[in-house]
Amino acid sequence: MPKVETFLAGQDWASKAFYAFARSLVVAFTRLWTRTTVEGREHVPRTGAFVLAPVHRSNMDTPIVACVTRRRLRYMGKDTMWKYRPTGWLFSALGGFPVVRGTADREALQRCIAVLEAGEPLVLFPEGERKSGPTVQPLFDGAAYVAIKAGVPIVPVGIGGSEAVMPKGARFIRPRKVHVIVGEPILPPVSGKATRSAVRQVTAELHATLQRLFDEANARVAGRRPDPAAASGDQPPR
Repeated sequence: MPKVETFLAGQDWASKAFYAFARSLVVAFTRLWTRTTVEGREHVPRTGAFVLAPVHRSNMDTPIVACVTRRRLRYMGKDTMWKYRPTGWLFSALGGFPVVRGTADREALQRCIAVLEAGEPLVLFPEGERKSGPTVQPLFDGAAYVAIKAGVPIVPVGIGGSEAVMPKGARFIRPRKVHVIVGEPILPPVSGKATRSAVRQVTAELHATLQRLFDEANARVAGRRPDPAAASGDQPPR
């Protein structure tokens, strides 16, 4: 697989130490500024690979997700973030790797699978770009596909309040409350084959779970108990 390793953070001690140091700073700021609380951290695997699949409402979702686990997480990012070598090195050292937005980037999928096969967690936002509002939008199949292909679980994450912290178009980070709920892992099919029906089934389960977690997280932020009847994830995944 040519170039797959090009943008992956190193496995050496220095790379991991740098990530741990940078993460500690990011998490400290995030928790202080947004009063982020995490529920269900016990659902995050302590070893082995998995796909972490959060809802996506803000640019702050990436640092917020870092609060979920101390393990090094890998992220997909817009290829324009790697336009300049110094910033590209930084993003790569922090676990990121570039993808071309709006295209079927086969190399990106190869990198995702390479990360998982190396035994490391991968963060994929299944809604794609940032969305707005309380309804989880139709999901892309990427998270389900790579999870099935690599034979790893998907860990769904609901993030409540991040849109108020930094909505689309905002230039500043607002001090708003954030609550994160980590759901139980969704296991891939036993067959391990990423057939169209298997991918759609896992995507549908992920969509329903994310909507429930998102509703609960938003309710916690608002200081009320979640209403099961208020779940609105009726749109079919794609």
